Amino acid sequence: MADGTIARQAFTGAEPPPEIDLSGADWRSGSQGVGDVQIAFVEGFIAMRNGRRPEVPSIVFTPAEWRAFVVNARDGEFDLT
Repeated sequence: MADGTIARQAFTGAEPPPEIDLSGADWRSGSQGVGDVQIAFVEGFIAMRNGRRPEVPSIVFTPAEWRAFVVNARDGEFDLT
């Protein structure tokens, strides 16, 4: 996986997409320009990774999965407090 090519287990239980080459991805940090979570838009998918450990496999979402994740995050579904 060190070459940047990654597949993922689907967020919604759907079949995973074909392997996606993330080696040339334009990774972006959060709105503050810093942070551990980075995202990239590649081949019609959205990839998310840990910016402090970019060698660890990324999670890749379809656009529908990404929208569901973002909407639920905004609604506080993943808050730990």
